[in-house]
Amino acid sequence: MHCVQNTVAMSKGASVWLAGHSQGSAMALLAGKNMTKMGYFLETYLFNPPFFSVPIEAIKNEKVKLGIRITSSVFKAGLSLAVNAHDPFVVLSSWFPHLFVNPNDPICSEYIGYFKHRKKMEKFGVGKLERLATKNSTRSLISSVLGMNSANSEAPRLHLLPSAYLTINKDGQMSDFKKAHGLHQWWNPSFHCETMPYT
Repeated sequence: MHCVQNTVAMSKGASVWLAGHSQGSAMALLAGKNMTKMGYFLETYLFNPPFFSVPIEAIKNEKVKLGIRITSSVFKAGLSLAVNAHDPFVVLSSWFPHLFVNPNDPICSEYIGYFKHRKKMEKFGVGKLERLATKNSTRSLISSVLGMNSANSEAPRLHLLPSAYLTINKDGQMSDFKKAHGLHQWWNPSFHCETMPYT
């Protein structure tokens, strides 16, 4: 973190970009979040970033998947109100990191469900509930209820973002984990993708 802060200080306002793949993207995400909280909105590119949660996106039955997501949203929103968790998204909402994910990669595919479920809940008319639910992880909320940590702890919810540009690799030929999680897929100039901004 100090390295990023020093680089930004030495650049005197010049563009500093963050990028990483897999675990490196988790480090870039943490650095980007911390720099945003300090008032520096760094351009950030995250390739196959880990989403620290059960991979619900891997469930094939759409009704089961939706039921799990809605139940989780109601549960987390209720706990958020009960523990009076602070709003970590206020400062981060103007920062738009670029996430590159593959639906066949269980390490990062949950970002697809995370952002698409938020849009779905808005269409159902319960977007406010979902915005409350997505600000905290189940783990951090339960730990807070049990008095094991503060609801304001960042570590358990590194993956939670208020906004992002989400690029999904639509090349269905990547059933092999090494290819689906590999960095090389993003170098192909003709790969089939979908990019959506989420706020």
